[in-house]
Amino acid sequence: MNANNASDDRAIARAADALGDGDLVVYPTETVYGLGANALESTAVERAFEVKGRDRDKPVSLAVPTFETALEAGYIEATARERAFAERFLPGPITLLCERTSVVPDVLCAGRDRVGIRVPDCKQALSLLEAAPCPITATSANVSGQPSARTVAEIDGQVREEVVVLDGGETPGTESTVVDVSSETIHRRGALADEIAAWLEGENGEER
Repeated sequence: MNANNASDDRAIARAADALGDGDLVVYPTETVYGLGANALESTAVERAFEVKGRDRDKPVSLAVPTFETALEAGYIEATARERAFAERFLPGPITLLCERTSVVPDVLCAGRDRVGIRVPDCKQALSLLEAAPCPITATSANVSGQPSARTVAEIDGQVREEVVVLDGGETPGTESTVVDVSSETIHRRGALADEIAAWLEGENGEER
């Protein structure tokens, strides 16, 4: 193992330990930097809302290393079509809304019955998710109303002073596309939005 790999492993282990202790972590993704907290602990999720200054009526997504993880751990229930969508597009810059179970706290979803599932296509993010003892929040690491951060330097001091930072250099910067397959709705157009719209319309021959 070279020195860089060892350094990365130590940084990921430190971040995973912080999440297990209820602390917050900033981590890179293939879109923008995310703010991570234990997504199953209401207190940790509340702290993420507080640090961002985010309204409690705006839900936050949940990140996992694979879509199957969310199913097998009982965080969500998914239809055959949602599973087919996940198989086609995840990991990737997509947030897929699925029916949540009682395991997922109300604060994460702002009381809604669906939760956004995020499987980032980013090596460092996936390594963190595999090492962490819990699923983590997937929300941009910025103060609400401010631009999303593509680099650690762009993250507001209000956020940085409260977190453990996993620096992955510059990220691409395009937000994830938020999609609800059950209602055939794209709630936010971002990366791969046109391709997702085509899939929903059945242009690629997927079963409807």
